[in-house]
Amino acid sequence: MINRREALSRVAIIMGGTVLGAEAFLTGCKTNTKGVTFSQADIDFLNEVGETILPATDTPGAKAANVGAFMQTMVSDCYEAKDQEIFMQGMEELKFKASKAKMGKAFMEATPEERTTFLTELDKEAKEYQKNKKKEDPTHYFTMMKQLTLSGLFTSKIGATEVLRYVAVPGKYEGCVPYTKGEKAWATS
Repeated sequence: MINRREALSRVAIIMGGTVLGAEAFLTGCKTNTKGVTFSQADIDFLNEVGETILPATDTPGAKAANVGAFMQTMVSDCYEAKDQEIFMQGMEELKFKASKAKMGKAFMEATPEERTTFLTELDKEAKEYQKNKKKEDPTHYFTMMKQLTLSGLFTSKIGATEVLRYVAVPGKYEGCVPYTKGEKAWATS
């Protein structure tokens, strides 16, 4: 669906751009909204969605970072009620209705290849929706899931230490470091 390099380049945009719940996240992730409840099956489902978006290759994927639990925390603690509702409805839509319409089966019954094809199409649909939406229109649910997958992997211990290059205590500041094509991005700066 998305290769590592493309994901890494987008992380900078996502982290620096508008992320749903960013204000709540920066103020401690506790909104005045009633948290939503996720079952273990929901978390497992979100891990599978995350793994389809960022699969394991020679480095761990989103499932290894347990992005489903990350999404649960972010949606429950950081999203406003309207965004929680969109996310939860979108999760159900993705599990069954949209999956059955596009693949003829539930998402969890599909093969990894079918899931990738389906989410690639859904990503294009979400991008088109985001491009044409009015300011007051809600964010597409898949955009939320994708943002949370990227954030969840790249801010996890696994993401920082095994996917990105990591130095626990970096040495002196070097403003210009040579880059060789194919190297991992740095987790610290």
